[in-house]
Amino acid sequence: MDEEQAAEIVDYLLQAAGELDEARAAADLLAGQDKDAAAISELVVKLNSELLEAIFKRFPDLLPFKEFPAISSSLRWDQVRLPSSASKAQVDQIIFSVMTSRLQKTAIVIAKAMKRCEELNLEINEEILGARIGALAESDRIDGAGDLRKWRHSEVRLKD
Repeated sequence: MDEEQAAEIVDYLLQAAGELDEARAAADLLAGQDKDAAAISELVVKLNSELLEAIFKRFPDLLPFKEFPAISSSLRWDQVRLPSSASKAQVDQIIFSVMTSRLQKTAIVIAKAMKRCEELNLEINEEILGARIGALAESDRIDGAGDLRKWRHSEVRLKD
């Protein structure tokens, strides 16, 4: 494949990604009633994070944005040591208090939670919040879309 062929494929894939995002939004409304609807979100993630990424790595000039979705933090919850002034229950309560039933960017949820932590004088940083959000999604306590380590390129919401 040459760059011209790759550009044509990228155009089609970006168009498909937009259409699949619309389908994902519709499927999210049905997710509670239909397990197959969740497969659409997985398809969107695969399209955006695997197929397009492979093309952009080979042809970086085709990248339609300045920055490729980067991992904001790789910290996992099992690696976190909370300060003695905070508990897991407090962190969960703060995260849940800033989330809604609609998908929001993970970065927005973390920023809102950080503000709340500051108001409560809790020594919790963004990475700890990101790790806890990842753990909550892995344990199926919240819904997540995309790679939650990429805060600006993933979304989370409260379970119905």
